[in-house]
Amino acid sequence: MAKRGKNYRKVAEEIDKSKMYNLDEGIELALKGDYSKFDESVDIAIRLGVDPRHADQMVRSSVVLPNGTGKEIRVLVFAKGEKEKEALDAGADYAGGDEFVEKIKGGWLEFDRTIATPDMMATVGKIGRILGPRNLMPNAKLGTVTFDIERVVKEVKSGKVDFKVDKAGIIHAMLGKSSFGFQKVKENVLAFLDKIIQLKPSTSKGVYLKSISLSTTMGPGVKVDPLDVRNVIKQQS
Repeated sequence: MAKRGKNYRKVAEEIDKSKMYNLDEGIELALKGDYSKFDESVDIAIRLGVDPRHADQMVRSSVVLPNGTGKEIRVLVFAKGEKEKEALDAGADYAGGDEFVEKIKGGWLEFDRTIATPDMMATVGKIGRILGPRNLMPNAKLGTVTFDIERVVKEVKSGKVDFKVDKAGIIHAMLGKSSFGFQKVKENVLAFLDKIIQLKPSTSKGVYLKSISLSTTMGPGVKVDPLDVRNVIKQQS
């Protein structure tokens, strides 16, 4: 096991590993884990009571965080004609067709997200083996295959987060930066968890939100009580 530094150990001493904290306490403790010289990300890990091996229990979607992620997202849009212009006017970093397919075939990957109009998917399919394993392929289920280019580009640039439950039944996501402070982080966490709760598969039996953990990039994880989260969301609705 890797030896932890003194800053990590100092923060970890304040956390009771056997306890599930309420949401406010959990966020406050997690933010104390930001002791490095860079602006650390705030990360969440949620264990769900689903079996991802069954298609009807696959939890996958996206959510626009109210305060964004704090990360500059480079967006590539596969489109032509007026839709290409619409993409650039909306703030896309790159837009086009075959020329970007050839660049990507040559090893260019200087972008974080892709969007495509439906008529461009045959073109994009030529590089599916490159984009797919990197989770960069436009996806209709996530809303990134669309003719509504302006809206989607603006959503992605403002902080739209895609997520998918992994084989172990866990969802990982980055929900902002430590510099956001308590209130903005809380708003993002609640928006994300509200979306997760809405997506509970009808075939999922028993406890759905099994565990929630918050942490900063370099800090220790803090367990958050799923029941408290549900109660907070209900009070806000």
